[in-house]
Amino acid sequence: DGVIEPSVTRRLLTAFAATSKPTRTPDGLDQLTDREREVLVCLGEGLSNQEIGKRLFIGETTVKTHVSRVLTKLDLKSRVQAAILAQDAGLVPDTE
Repeated sequence: DGVIEPSVTRRLLTAFAATSKPTRTPDGLDQLTDREREVLVCLGEGLSNQEIGKRLFIGETTVKTHVSRVLTKLDLKSRVQAAILAQDAGLVPDTE
């Protein structure tokens, strides 16, 4: 798996979100726990595991567990797909 610098990820997601419109509620979104949804929002903002942990006051290992569960429940292959899904679903607040 390739690693993308968090600042590049944020710019990529912002540019992508600006060109796309929210579609429908993705399948499996209702299966996420509140914490998993919070992690998904953080992924949508392009945060690293360390940044997610700091924001949500949880350890990196716990973040990795939540990310893995989010990917499984939403049938996604990568955190980039999760970030795009979060943007598409309108879960990520606009920063503009």
